[in-house]
Amino acid sequence: MTGRNERDDTRALTQLRATCLAFPEASEQGGVGNPTFKVRDKIFAMRHQVGGRMSVWCKAPPGAQGALVHTRPELFFVPPYVGHHGWVGAWLDDQLDWDQMAELIEESYRMTAPKRLVAQLDQR
Repeated sequence: MTGRNERDDTRALTQLRATCLAFPEASEQGGVGNPTFKVRDKIFAMRHQVGGRMSVWCKAPPGAQGALVHTRPELFFVPPYVGHHGWVGAWLDDQLDWDQMAELIEESYRMTAPKRLVAQLDQR
């Protein structure tokens, strides 16, 4: 674990919010994660604390979870509870590549959102 502080956690949460809330009809809610990001009441990303470390969890397309965890095990992991459904976790206290994370979160949104909202996203 790196020497993160509250300011780093705030920056990571700010970046996570900006990424997740940029999608059509995305909302931030409480509940399972802290916070949880949903589209039409379906979760596509969430922040969780695991073993004292903050992380973000999102859906991943088939095969992506294994590839990410295998190639970057210091950053990516199989999260509890939802990992067996293909979700992937990423530690927020490491040197997270936000461009890559934004792509993963967008893919999760696309897997969750209704086709009309995905089409709206594609029109941007």
